[in-house]
Parts: sequence; C-alpha cells; structure tokens
Amino acid sequence: MFNRIHHIAIICTDYEKSKDFYVRILGLTIVQEAYRAERKSFKLDLAINDHYQIELFSFENPPERPSRPEAAGLRHLAFEVDDVDTTVNLLQLMGVVTEPVRIDEYTGKRFTFFNDPDGLPLEIYER
Repeated sequence: MFNRIHHIAIICTDYEKSKDFYVRILGLTIVQEAYRAERKSFKLDLAINDHYQIELFSFENPPERPSRPEAAGLRHLAFEVDDVDTTVNLLQLMGVVTEPVRIDEYTGKRFTFFNDPDGLPLEIYER
C-alpha cells in the first residue's frame, strides 16, 4: 500500500532560528522556500541525501504541544548516521547539547538524543 515516507512536517515557533538549525547545523539542503502571505506562513522544503524531505512551517502563535518523552503522539524523529561519536562531536562543536550515548538493547546499535530549537526530540542512530 505504501512506498515510503514522503515527508515529515515540523511547525516551528521561530522560523529563522529553526531554518538556521536545520540547514547550517544539521546540514539539510534547501529544496524550496516559500512565504504564503494568506497564511502568514513560511514553508521550507529540506532534503536529506535526496531521499526524504522535511517540511518546516511557521505559523502565527501555534499551540503548544506536550513534548515529554512519553506523551501521546510523535515521540521523536531519528536520523541514521555512520558514526554516533563523530556526529555528536560535530553537533557539540555547533553548540548543540546531546544526551549521553546509549546502546539499543535489542539491536546493539549506538544512539543519542538532542533537541531542535523548539524542544522537538531528535535522535541520531548508528547504521
């Protein structure tokens, strides 16, 4: 029925700050950027190695969403990396705080978490 995930949509509270985070710090590529005047909203399409796309939106006064780790709804967004330690070091050089690296008890793979500017939990997971 499904081929793959087409895109992931994220609504941010500070568009320029989030755009800088996803583009400059995480290294995603801008595919297209548009301002939709009727909605007073930016829409930024971002590519990850030409496979998946994140849509970053801004809206006036978006409602807050609980982001506790066990709150109902989307728990986190995970990025696959070749080496967790290298990625953690790069993120920390850019001022991003990461949690201690953990080991997945089922797969034996290494992973850790960090947050985007709005506190959205993001994960890096070793290939």
